[in-house]
Amino acid sequence: MQEASISGLFKTIIYILGFYYLIKILSRIFLPIIMRKVMDKAQENLNRQYQKGNFEQSEQETTYRQEGSNRDFKKPTKQVGEYVDYEEVE
Repeated sequence: MQEASISGLFKTIIYILGFYYLIKILSRIFLPIIMRKVMDKAQENLNRQYQKGNFEQSEQETTYRQEGSNRDFKKPTKQVGEYVDYEEVE
């Protein structure tokens, strides 16, 4: 049966701290590179979608905006809910 020793405890703490600082240093080096590649890929996808025409407005939206700017908006004719008349109780 093995017994725990103080030197083994210190070794373990040193290894954990070393691993922590190694990950911290490597993330400072490689994380900006990875993020730049991810952002470039996302921008490339957005540009490709824009060129395909997926971001074009529909004709209805364009017509609505052009006509809507010259006249007042219509109130919706569909009733939403029921009107309730409240009375004060003394």
